[in-house]
Amino acid sequence: MCDVCVMNAVKDRMLSRRDLFKASAAVGAAATVGMAAAPAAMAAGHGGVVDMSHKLSPDFPTFFGVPGISMEQSFNFAEHGFNLMNLAVNEHTATHIDAPLHFSADGTSVDEIPVSDLVIPLCVVDIAAKAAEDADAQVTPDDLKAWIAANGDIPDKACIAMHSGWAAKSGDAAAYVGNDADDVKHFPGFHIEATQMLLEETTAVAMAVDTLSLDHGPSPDFATHYAWLPSGRYGIENLAGLDQVPAAGATLVVGAPNHVGGTGGPARIFAMV
Repeated sequence: MCDVCVMNAVKDRMLSRRDLFKASAAVGAAATVGMAAAPAAMAAGHGGVVDMSHKLSPDFPTFFGVPGISMEQSFNFAEHGFNLMNLAVNEHTATHIDAPLHFSADGTSVDEIPVSDLVIPLCVVDIAAKAAEDADAQVTPDDLKAWIAANGDIPDKACIAMHSGWAAKSGDAAAYVGNDADDVKHFPGFHIEATQMLLEETTAVAMAVDTLSLDHGPSPDFATHYAWLPSGRYGIENLAGLDQVPAAGATLVVGAPNHVGGTGGPARIFAMV
């Protein structure tokens, strides 16, 4: 076969494959549109994106005071022509998810959280003023009622996030964790009565904090964890950027980890505003 003939045959084959890929993509997109409809609270367009995640590094403060990630370079570009790291990661470090399994015997693992629960309306409850006065401040039913009075009902399948201003302290482990002389931690969280109100009166699927724990630092019993997570809902801890999003109207996109049987894990999270 002549060279020109070969070239024309290859060209025809490439064009044929390209048309096939275009058709497949169109069918896939149509199927996706047919399968998933956006909740009413997310129907409006968004004009920007806000990063809600702290960077995952050995320097980020952790609940137990030890580095949450270690990185070992197994291959480098100079020797091997490519770079590759081996990671050892504590599931509950930096901005991360608490799956229901984290505080229950047989709850949903992180890979089992429905994807429809990972793109959700964001409701920001601002308690930064009282947290500045009291490191042990908590989100209470009165805070939730005030949010509702100002913004309307909590949307279906929302994430209720506590903005305490604590994210600004993340570069200082002592200030962020707040350990006192008796090794008791001090930072804000959700009061159990607010948690129960959300469980009983809303369809919220997620609760988020800008601190190390859904429960406030001195909690002796992790009451909010034990009420919220076994109900099938999930938590987000060490959320960032809450001072850059509105109290209502943003959509949270949770890049959940997907390791089988996980109790949670670091997540890349952003808000569309």
